[in-house]
Amino acid sequence: MGHVDAHVAAMDSGAACPPEFVVVPATTLPCGITVPAFAAARWLAARGPGGRVLLSESARPWVNIGYHAAVEACRRSGMELLTELQALALAHHVARQAVNWSGGALNAGKLYQGLHKGEFRRPQPACVVSLDPLERRWLTLSTGERIADLAGNAFSWVFDDVQGNAEGVVVHAFAPDSPTVTGMPGAPMEAGLGWWPKAGSSWWGRALARGGMWSSRAGAGVFTVVDEKPRSERPYIGFRCTLPLA
Repeated sequence: MGHVDAHVAAMDSGAACPPEFVVVPATTLPCGITVPAFAAARWLAARGPGGRVLLSESARPWVNIGYHAAVEACRRSGMELLTELQALALAHHVARQAVNWSGGALNAGKLYQGLHKGEFRRPQPACVVSLDPLERRWLTLSTGERIADLAGNAFSWVFDDVQGNAEGVVVHAFAPDSPTVTGMPGAPMEAGLGWWPKAGSSWWGRALARGGMWSSRAGAGVFTVVDEKPRSERPYIGFRCTLPLA
């Protein structure tokens, strides 16, 4: 049993949240849906021995992995892939914290976007610090805990539990009231929020990926969502693991 697996087993027996994870408080989205509290990995997943997930700030993110393979890698390690509703909960939660805005107050300046200006050529471990203060990689929760790479560095596959089927793949157009395309605290490509599609757009048969990559520039952001073929293995898409809370 690996390091992360041991912590997962301990959590199943009633122990506290493993140190590789942060607890995201229950969050009510602008549409009225309340996403229950859950544990999200502090870092994007890295590849460990035997194709199991490694969670470490000093390990390079696991990219060049398709959506279905990312789902399986999480489950093989006793975890789950971040869902669309959980990703939205994280995005709205961090956007409501003044410390995550470059101006030091809500909606002042920009939301920090992580590595996004093209100074790097591939995803970096979370311990790598950019010389540009606007490329700050950590976003802070209301609890004081920090989570890396919600925007920038590498996109993260998400299991679509809003528009998706049982496999988390998109099967219908974005409804006018879909939380994926409504309720953001600003306009696309502004204030560091990122980009999202319009209601009515159809990404049928595609998988969602969120956040942005090291060279997404204004397109990076906690609300950014794009589509890819589920079996695509891209050097700019990784994934984030989650755990339910007992």
